[in-house]
Amino acid sequence: MREVRMSRVRFVMVIGGALIGGMLAAGTAFAVQGHMLNARADLEAAYHQLEIAVPDKAGHRVKAMDLIQDAIGQVNAGISAGAQ
Repeated sequence: MREVRMSRVRFVMVIGGALIGGMLAAGTAFAVQGHMLNARADLEAAYHQLEIAVPDKAGHRVKAMDLIQDAIGQVNAGISAGAQ
C-alpha cells in the first residue's frame, strides 16, 4: 500500500513540475509578444497623430507616416516569426 502511495506522490510531483515549467515557458513567450504588440499599438497611435496633424510640413509628415507603416510591417513580421 505504501508503494502505491509513493507512486502517486511521484506522479503528482512530475505532472506538477511539468505544468509549472510549461506555464513559465508560456509566460515568457507571451511577455515577449506583449512587448511587440505594445510597440505596434504605439506605432499605430503615432501614425494616427500624424494623420490628424497639420499637413504642411514640407513632406516630412508624409515621409514619417511611410516609415511608420514600414515599421508596423516589420513588427508584424517579428510577431509572426516569434509565434513559430
